[in-house]
Amino acid sequence: MSSSEKPVDLYAPFPVQLPADSTPNAIEDFVTSKLSRTNDPKSIYANRVRGKHILLENPVKESRVKKKREEAKRKSKEEKKKRDRNEQGGREARAFRLDPSQAKFHIFLPLHHLWMGYISELLGLGKDNKQSVPSSASMHPKLVKADFHGSIITVRNCRNASLVGLTGVVIYETANAFRIVTRDDTIKLLPKAGAVFAFSVPAHAFSAPAPASNQHPASSNQSPASSNPPPTLSLANSTVNDIPHLEFELYGNQFLFRSADRTSKKFKPKETIAI
Repeated sequence: MSSSEKPVDLYAPFPVQLPADSTPNAIEDFVTSKLSRTNDPKSIYANRVRGKHILLENPVKESRVKKKREEAKRKSKEEKKKRDRNEQGGREARAFRLDPSQAKFHIFLPLHHLWMGYISELLGLGKDNKQSVPSSASMHPKLVKADFHGSIITVRNCRNASLVGLTGVVIYETANAFRIVTRDDTIKLLPKAGAVFAFSVPAHAFSAPAPASNQHPASSNQSPASSNPPPTLSLANSTVNDIPHLEFELYGNQFLFRSADRTSKKFKPKETIAI
């Protein structure tokens, strides 16, 4: 910048160029002439316009820009939801892959035995008949938060009549369905919505039978009175229904949650439950 040039004041008032034939009150006259719906346009101009900075906008252009922004935001949300669904579906598909040749009922019986021991410990069941069984009121809050992988469930009632009576070991549970292996070695998908399931828990504490390879010959020399172990299954293919048990009903419409989500959810009692 040379010394001959004058500095520019960026904050100086912008010079308003009015037509040569305009009067000093041309702007006021123009504004008041447009205020046709009031009886006193002069006072409105004095209170709301005079001496104030007014931003002149193009409402049509602003509405278009706003619509474009909202549309872009909506598309971004939809793409994110679609991406999350694809990722979740991929994770679930990778998490559960079962070879059809491995869908055998007897293969999952050890899992069922482990579940019986787990549910016995969770409910605090006694070791023998001398100890009383916990009340149902104390068992219900624990059962709704329990993990059902390994349990044996039966479809008691369902909107799809072809599923009524199916029973098997739960090998996979999602928010909307149980996947079971039946006694005839087939995989069935049981939707929770519109269905009532029945499942049983041991009446007394249960411990899974030890494998034959883990039993030492010296253990047979122990006196029967020296220990009082919990009841075990005498047959490898026995289930909870073959020993003293307690049966409960599960309403699928009120159970549309993953097992991991139920641990933190608060279930409220309802007067009526419709399927």
